[in-house]
Order: sequence, then C-alpha cells, then structure tokens
Amino acid sequence: MGRHQHPHLPTTESAVRAIRAVAEEFHLEMTVTDDIGADQTSRRTAAGVFTVLDPDGSLPHEAHVELGGSPSVSVRLFPEDDAQITLEGVVFEDVPRDSVPAFLRSAYGGLAHVKGRFFPPGWWLFVPLPGDETYKELVLGDLLNPWLSRNVR
Repeated sequence: MGRHQHPHLPTTESAVRAIRAVAEEFHLEMTVTDDIGADQTSRRTAAGVFTVLDPDGSLPHEAHVELGGSPSVSVRLFPEDDAQITLEGVVFEDVPRDSVPAFLRSAYGGLAHVKGRFFPPGWWLFVPLPGDETYKELVLGDLLNPWLSRNVR
C-alpha cells in the first residue's frame, strides 16, 4: 500500500487554515505569528536589508503556530512546502506541509506513542498517519515528561 494522499496545501496561509480547523475540532487555543518577506523568513538569512521579494519575484511567507492543550505542539511552516513540528519537546524536521493536519490529528487523537528500543537504544516517539506513513524521532534526555510517559506502549 502506498502513501496516503493528503489534501494539497499550496500556501502557508492554506496550511494555517487547515491547522485552525484541527484546533477547532479538538477545542484547542491557537496563536499564529507570521513572517512575510525574504528579509523576515528564517531560511533566507542572506536576503539583503529591505529585500522583501525573492529573486523570482515571490513574497515568501513563514508562520509559527502554537497550539494549546495537551500534548504541547508548535508548528513552523516554511515557504518551501515543509514544516517543523515540535511535539512535547521532540522536534520533527521536514514534515511535508500537506501532512501537517494529519500529523496533528494523530497527536491529539491519541495515536502518537512512545516505544523503548534496545537497538538503537532510547525512547522513540512515533506519530502514525493514515496509510503507511509514520514519523519517528528519538526522545532526547534520560527522563520522559508526563505526557510522553503516559503514552508509552
């Protein structure tokens, strides 16, 4: 079975709207900070002073979303169609923007879980999405926080 096709989110703003829908679905508070322009976005540090447009004439838009509730989640949406999601302090890099809503539904819907492994050693946080798509990251540090501990399988 191949990867599940998520609804396409062509812009940062469409991704923010999709995250807002997930926040409403799970009754979560949400705050959004927007960075617009090549001189404001984090991946364009080489942009000149007062340079707002990219060389191709586009206006890059990056957003940082904080969601209230448990688990603790923040999402940084990049103009390059990917995101960085921090779930209870565990950072997931390079999540496709289209997968962000499904990732959040998995986290808030109780599907995300922690497993201990002997090899490679440590605790791993798994976030399964519909289809055969699963994200996993090593939980750094010796102790699990209360949410991670509750979700050990």
